[in-house]
Amino acid sequence: MKPIVGITMGDAAGVGPEVIAKALSIKDIYESCRPVVIGDARVMEQAVAIARVDDQINPIHDLKDAGFKHGKVDVLDLENIDIQNLKMGQVDAMTGKASVEYVEKAVDLALNRKIEAIATAPINKEAMNKAGYDYAGHTELLAHLTKTKDYAMMLVKGSLRVTHVTTHVSLRKACDMIKKERIYTVIGLTYEALRSMGMREPRIAVAGLNPHCGEGGLFGFEEIGEIRPAVELAREEGIDVEGPLPADTVYVKARGGAYDAVVAMYHDQGHIPVKLLGLEWSEEHKKWSSVSGVNITLGLPLVRTSVDHGTAFGKAGKGTANPQSMVEAIGFAAEMAENNLSAKNI
Repeated sequence: MKPIVGITMGDAAGVGPEVIAKALSIKDIYESCRPVVIGDARVMEQAVAIARVDDQINPIHDLKDAGFKHGKVDVLDLENIDIQNLKMGQVDAMTGKASVEYVEKAVDLALNRKIEAIATAPINKEAMNKAGYDYAGHTELLAHLTKTKDYAMMLVKGSLRVTHVTTHVSLRKACDMIKKERIYTVIGLTYEALRSMGMREPRIAVAGLNPHCGEGGLFGFEEIGEIRPAVELAREEGIDVEGPLPADTVYVKARGGAYDAVVAMYHDQGHIPVKLLGLEWSEEHKKWSSVSGVNITLGLPLVRTSVDHGTAFGKAGKGTANPQSMVEAIGFAAEMAENNLSAKNI
């Protein structure tokens, strides 16, 4: 059987419901998985109208009632949005609370093996915190719900895959967190993720932290004292990994096929190259927007992928949101779940 992918609706005031509606109007999605939206049926009915697609909404309260048929979107309805008071494009504790409840439900289903993977639409951190949930974002919430200590973020755009040693901390704090043990852990998480994507012998590059990889200690000692020892330890474990390599050229090499993934040391070092590849100019809004790319959380006891963009409140309700990132997120979730299922059956 094709894996069941639970798609959390995200913040109802953002573009999440719209990009889900557009993605699930594509028949090919149903060829790779059995998708079910975990959200609010009334919001999804509104999203179908906003997206101007022909699909119908099938509200369910148990997965056994899902039909998994193209043209009729199954929505596991939590009925937690007051549609009359939903204000598109605005921060609201109601939508923040509801978005967390979708994730909680999806995690419960995944841990109990009712679904094989989770693909998440964007949540709004301010709305979530306003509702009383003190998390930096999806990743931290998922780690808490699954009691996961060692986890990492991987961004994917085309052939470029980037995992982060540190993410949502200040740059000053990130430098203090560049430690051998953490780098070694992230290399291992990256290796296992690439294996779950079907790569038998993945090749990994590790970026340096300092300019010119520290220039032998002239510009910093992290490469000598922390990064290189972590790489050497991983190589002793049989992982094909190189580094530290200069961050200003390693991504070009990876995109050219020399490596299957790059381990970045901090948030922007890893995000900038991926975001650059996934940006598109919007003449209507006179700005660049992220339209493709996937965020994958590594280390969890479940498969979780996400769109590589935010709630985009400025676009919410206008029908102009690009669904490509959601299409890719669902596709990756299905592929990784399929590989996990196959591995368990060997």
